Amino acid sequence: MDNKLKPCLYDILNAIMEIDSFFLDSPKEFTFYQKDLRTRRAIERNIEIIGEAMSRILKENELIVITNSRKLVDVRNRIIHGYDSVSDDIIWSIVITHLPLLQKEIETLLGE
Repeated sequence: MDNKLKPCLYDILNAIMEIDSFFLDSPKEFTFYQKDLRTRRAIERNIEIIGEAMSRILKENELIVITNSRKLVDVRNRIIHGYDSVSDDIIWSIVITHLPLLQKEIETLLGE
């Protein structure tokens, strides 16, 4: 793995693990997520980090294969620039559906 990409890959992995940590003492349920403003904002921030790190990775190596990499960058941009149109449903879908796969892919790329 290219040493320029490793810090970005670790940033993604750490953001995913931080998101998971928000549910250690709370249910990993949409209703909890929707009702807890701090959790929503913290998850959105971590998705911003994931999207920014992904953007840097793609600029360095556009041939790298990570599922939905471009969409993660797009979501980051949406959160930052279109904050008033961010859907809880979409963010929750990313948390439940996309982040587990992303975590596996990043761990594979890092050889962990």
